[in-house]
Amino acid sequence: MAADRRIVIENCAIATVDANDTEYASGYVVVAGNRIESLGAGTAPKGLENVARRIDASGHLVTPGLVNTHHHFYQWITRGLATDHNLFDWLVALYPVWARIDERMVRAAAQGSLAVMARGGVTTAMDHHYVFPRGSGDLSGAIIGAARDMGVRFTLARGSMDRSEKDGGLPPDFAVETLDGALAATEETVRQHHDSSFDAMTQVAVAPCSPFSVSTDLLRDGAQLARRLGVRLHTHGSETVEEEKFCHELFGMGPTDYFESTGWLGEDVWMAHCVHMNDSDIAAFARTGTGVAHCPSSNARLAAGIARVPDMLAAGVPVGLGVDGTASNESGELHTELRNALLINRLGPHREAALNARQALRLGTYGGAQVLGRAAETGSLEPGKLADLVLWRLDTVAHASIADPVTALVFGAAAPVTASFVDGRQIVEDGRLLTADEDAIARSTRDEAQRLARIAAQG
Repeated sequence: MAADRRIVIENCAIATVDANDTEYASGYVVVAGNRIESLGAGTAPKGLENVARRIDASGHLVTPGLVNTHHHFYQWITRGLATDHNLFDWLVALYPVWARIDERMVRAAAQGSLAVMARGGVTTAMDHHYVFPRGSGDLSGAIIGAARDMGVRFTLARGSMDRSEKDGGLPPDFAVETLDGALAATEETVRQHHDSSFDAMTQVAVAPCSPFSVSTDLLRDGAQLARRLGVRLHTHGSETVEEEKFCHELFGMGPTDYFESTGWLGEDVWMAHCVHMNDSDIAAFARTGTGVAHCPSSNARLAAGIARVPDMLAAGVPVGLGVDGTASNESGELHTELRNALLINRLGPHREAALNARQALRLGTYGGAQVLGRAAETGSLEPGKLADLVLWRLDTVAHASIADPVTALVFGAAAPVTASFVDGRQIVEDGRLLTADEDAIARSTRDEAQRLARIAAQG
């Protein structure tokens, strides 16, 4: 939309998720071009020029768009497998399948992953893709293209693995890269696709997979590469007790100390899961500004444990929410993670106030933007920020009897999305995508899942 054209949203409850958690029981938001121009209580200012559209949002809550901080899109076509496994057994069962993905499969899987997130209120997505079988095509390009077509803001965490079965790792030999090959391909992806501008739709991070699937050299050199290129760093960390045992046996230290020894703590780093963190680990993350992608449904699905999110927040650790790959969170939806994060972190005696509804909403919005390094641009509703926002309908039978709209959104059933805007452009209307054919995506993901299953069965 042209910079001088305006959209006016009125008569809605608003949760800004700004530094003061400012809320309005009935207010307005004015969008000009791709920015939030103004917002407040009551009705919009009179005399606004070039108003292209007015939306009566009665019965709705307007929030910042949700920000997903950890995902593996390719797993969309391997959902429902290895459903009763812990992490390591799950990986052993699925790596032989994943090692046979190709560009067509990855594009379909990315479309499926993005479609479900976008229609559920996600405006900023990310994908940690680390499986690059030889001869599989331009997988990074396929993922980025799918996000561009869907119209969501996007970070590709260009992953890598160089520790295969022959080196004591889990992936098949032909599914990993060499150290030099991984670094070169990652640098090329950054140079080709990363946009550092304020309103960037595509950014790239350097993202070796995990301590047990990459060499120490790849971690250390990857960190140096990211800082030379001025991009962020992402990996898995402290997900299971088995990982902690692995690090102690192989490196003589726990995961956090190992990461710090390889340059992997800092304000430009975020890690997925961080379930098994002791007090000193949390203090190290807080001291260095290292972020965390909390994935409650996946952690429960794989019986990995409960991350100490309340303790992290109290210490000042940046924390966002992640769907994680849909082979360990088959719903693929981030808005359900608001509720799951709150409920799971209350498990245990006398934890009824461990997290509240507004903290959960902050995890899914501003916290996610902070973790991705984009809190200056998105994650809260404030004048001058990018127009990434969602209208949640709360006047149906599912929510109408809950007086507080934020409580309704977080504690209640998944709320319908009447409209979702990214960069000032509407991408969802009444729960349906405006930027893609959902039925066509459903068919292509089914077909590609079946094709992958056939190829994997042939060995």
